[in-house]
Amino acid sequence: MAEPKRVLILCTGNSCRSQMAEGWVNHELAGTWIARSAGTKPAQQVHPLAIRAMAEAGIDISDGTPESVDRYLDVPWDLVITVCDSAKESCPIFPGPVETLHISFPDPAEASGTDDEVMAVFRAVRDDIKKRLVEEVRRRT
Repeated sequence: MAEPKRVLILCTGNSCRSQMAEGWVNHELAGTWIARSAGTKPAQQVHPLAIRAMAEAGIDISDGTPESVDRYLDVPWDLVITVCDSAKESCPIFPGPVETLHISFPDPAEASGTDDEVMAVFRAVRDDIKKRLVEEVRRRT
C-alpha cells in the first residue's frame, strides 16, 4: 500500500473551518490522506460549537489545538487548501512543489441569532465542508 498523501488545511484562526475539515479528511479518507490544519493567526482554542457539530457527525475534534502555519512550512505537502479568503491572501509560500487550492466557506463563528440558529450555521458549514472539500481531496487520490 502506498504512503498516504498529506494535506494542510489553512484558515485564519484555525478554530472552526480548518479544524472541521481536518477532522473530515482524517475520518473519510483515512489510509489515503493525512490532514493537518493551521492558521495564519491562530485562536486560543477550537470553537466549542465546531467540536459539538463534528461530534454530532461522529467525529471527535476535541483534542484539536489551533496552530500556526509557520510550524508546517518545512513539511512536504501534496496539497495545501485555504478555506477562508483571508488565509488565501496571507498564505505563505511553501518550499518545493505543492498543489494549492482555495475552497471558501463562511465563518460560522460570525453567525448571530439564537443558540439554535447559530448551531444551524455550524452544521451547514460542517456539511458543506464534507460535500465540497472532502470530495476535492478524494478526487486527488
